[in-house]
Amino acid sequence: MKPAPFQYFAPTTISETLDLLAQYGADAKLLAGGQSLVPTMNFRLATPTMLIDLNRVNELAYIQSRGHALAIGAMTRQRAVERDAAVGKIAPLVAETMPFIAHPQIRNRGTFGGSLAHADPASELPAVAIALSAKLKAKNKKGERWIDARDFFVSLFTTALEPDEMLIEIELPALPPRTGWSFMEVARRHGDYALAGVTAIVSLNANGACENARIVLMSVGATPMDAQNAAKILVGEKPDTKAIQAAANAVDAEIDPSGDIHASAEFRRHLARVLTRRALTMALQRAK
Repeated sequence: MKPAPFQYFAPTTISETLDLLAQYGADAKLLAGGQSLVPTMNFRLATPTMLIDLNRVNELAYIQSRGHALAIGAMTRQRAVERDAAVGKIAPLVAETMPFIAHPQIRNRGTFGGSLAHADPASELPAVAIALSAKLKAKNKKGERWIDARDFFVSLFTTALEPDEMLIEIELPALPPRTGWSFMEVARRHGDYALAGVTAIVSLNANGACENARIVLMSVGATPMDAQNAAKILVGEKPDTKAIQAAANAVDAEIDPSGDIHASAEFRRHLARVLTRRALTMALQRAK
């Protein structure tokens, strides 16, 4: 298959890119790593008339420690994030998650921001961004704004970005003391899209009671599913096996999986419950 005809632009600065977006808006598509966009163009599921290649915009590729936060440029390769020592120190959940994303060849080209902007509900990074309360910087010719990760993913493959905006940076706050984390997923083969996955974060106070918990699931709805009610079951408690199981069972009411040739909706619900229980158990062990 070949893509439909399109005009091609290769800006070298953010300013040039924003000029093009201001001119062409919804008719243009931004090309980052191309691991998702190029196949959809080849199958003509996406037919942009303008393609803006970001691979020469070097100012969008960086990893920086900023006090108690980590800043990652939108064009930073996933493989670079996976190998960076600062990521492992400040955002260990991200470091744990990266090897689950496809295969090394894909991560060599795929970008951190590109995965978020693509907003695939079966992708790992959107769920992780919500769990970590990440902030995403969007920019257009008029200025810039920060978007909370929980507000960024609107629906299937749709984000809060306006047609003339581009994702510039992702800010990940460091986890507080006595906080544990875990990412788990099930796929038919390592590197395949997950049938279901979950990110769990648990913070304990000095007495061992849960101060805060986050449970965000992937591949069980049109967006990453933030199971807030399930997480609240743990808050104020000293989580034990019974409480963890109750929280895992409660995610069932907060997800909306669909069935396909790989897994039925009911099997995805089963996986969501099992993975949530396992991830919470691991996160709690790390918090202690």
